Amino acid sequence: MSASSNDIYVFKPVQAEANPSGSQLSQLAARSFTALRPLVSHALIGLVCPLLLFGLWWLTAERQWIAEQILPSPAFVWQSFRDVLDSGELIEHVGHSLRRAALSLLIGGSSGVLLGLAMGLSPTFKAYVFPTFKALAQVPVLGWIPLLIIFVGIDEALKLSAISIAVVVPVTLTILDGIANIPRALIEVGRVYRFSLTQRVLRIVLPAAAPSLFTALRQGVMQAWLTVIFVELLSSSEGLGFFMAYSRSLSQIDMVIVSMLTIGALGIVIELALRGIELRVQRWRRPAF
Repeated sequence: MSASSNDIYVFKPVQAEANPSGSQLSQLAARSFTALRPLVSHALIGLVCPLLLFGLWWLTAERQWIAEQILPSPAFVWQSFRDVLDSGELIEHVGHSLRRAALSLLIGGSSGVLLGLAMGLSPTFKAYVFPTFKALAQVPVLGWIPLLIIFVGIDEALKLSAISIAVVVPVTLTILDGIANIPRALIEVGRVYRFSLTQRVLRIVLPAAAPSLFTALRQGVMQAWLTVIFVELLSSSEGLGFFMAYSRSLSQIDMVIVSMLTIGALGIVIELALRGIELRVQRWRRPAF
């Protein structure tokens, strides 16, 4: 005689899983804290030096070891920051600097990626181009300024050209190194399957060299941000570099410090944003096939 599956005396009903107990929740919290403790410790250690510098700055201004005209107090700098922020002047200069950095990154970064891919995929092209590129890469951005003035003038094109040149070099070299480090076995697979150039780039080179691509992007962005400030210091009528140089000419040291802190804070934000994007994209990155 067989029993029905609905017979509760033979087949006991399955109990719904109870909510986790307090001990389980505490264990879960302990595991989460253990996982986050290295990150928290690293962040706290990184704050030690800035806090010491801020404390020394505050103490120096409070005891008047240095004249306030030379080193204003943190409270005065904070008030100056709020004034230029409320007036919109700081936001306007930040917008000009970010626009120049973005346009130069688009021009110089795309040129660097294409040049790096071309030299990495074609030994013949690299043999012709790389020695000249390596020699020109030794010239600093400041050395290009006189020649750029002759060809593009002293307006916005000069700034974009100089920043783009500064971006091309690290991006190209990073892409070239990334392609050189691709396992030769992957390249042979593409030859065996008779991949076209487009298939080799999309299916082998880009997936395998993805870490180098993101490294090149980060280096290009930071190089663009640093160079745009440098160029604005030399020749500009707007932007954070100009704002800092103009404030220095008026002996407004508080505004100089505001400019410096803004430049550093934006650089950190850009770096953290790029790291977040890299981690998110790399999580979904497929291996080369």
